[in-house]
Amino acid sequence: MTRGTTGTRRRHLLAAVLTAAVLGATAAGCGAPGEERPRVVVTTNILGDVTREVIGDEAEVTVLMRAGADPHSFGLSAVEAAMLEEADLVVHNGMGLEENVVRHVEAAAGAGVATVAVGEAADPLPYRGEDGSGAPDPHFWTDPDRMRTATAVITEQVLEHVPDVDADTIRANAESYDAELAELTEEMTDAFGAIPEEDRKLVTNHHVFGYLAERFDFEVIGAIVPGGTTLASPSSSDLASLTEAMRQAGVRAVFADSSQPDRLAQVLREELGGTVEVVPLFTESLTEPGEGAGTYLEMMRANTAAITDGLTRTGTGTG
Repeated sequence: MTRGTTGTRRRHLLAAVLTAAVLGATAAGCGAPGEERPRVVVTTNILGDVTREVIGDEAEVTVLMRAGADPHSFGLSAVEAAMLEEADLVVHNGMGLEENVVRHVEAAAGAGVATVAVGEAADPLPYRGEDGSGAPDPHFWTDPDRMRTATAVITEQVLEHVPDVDADTIRANAESYDAELAELTEEMTDAFGAIPEEDRKLVTNHHVFGYLAERFDFEVIGAIVPGGTTLASPSSSDLASLTEAMRQAGVRAVFADSSQPDRLAQVLREELGGTVEVVPLFTESLTEPGEGAGTYLEMMRANTAAITDGLTRTGTGTG
């Protein structure tokens, strides 16, 4: 046997070993070689977290919106847009939230992909503080009871449209997560109970807490950016009107999204003589793990603590 022949055989043997190792890892993590797992694509990371809780390891879940992104303005690459049309199910918020993504969701639906606008099934409310147009508010996740409805809707759609998942596992996952959401509602109710009734007044960077206000008996005084999108801009008269409303209501805290610039909130603070505290919240996006709001449950608990602390510390009821 020549040296060249021996070297060639060794290389072939090494290649075979590496191939077997790769195929073994693939089989352990993703099913048999060449087998494509069912896929669910979710637009927002908040709904992505809930969908992953329901599905577990039964299917691949792809979330398009990155941590800390704005659901009103994030866009998709060509590859991400193509994912929608290759999915077994597309889960999206709906009601105009994902302004730059809705056309891709509609294209997927036109191509025959099952899609579900979860917010539309969660008993939507009209925007608070709006002009009476009746436009639905897409920020339903600030009410954990409506997220229980969302969980049930996602579960139903997964069982109907995603092939080869174990129905008992999906239902067990959903039941477990529903119990956690019910516990979250109780925790929030108890925490907000520490805020005097006269101090349950919210001012935010834009209209995002209408559902929380309705569920837990808060009054929405107004928002710095009029409307329910971060893409709008307030006029000087808008800011003047809000400043006056805050003076009359005795509001001393403004809640602004921690992932968005708080320049306008600081302007408002200056208009009120520096007597208003700007409190950061996680409102429309999860963070990376370990950064305060890595899951929906973590986000809501962090916001509950921040709102309770902010209003009891600055409220008129505490002097």
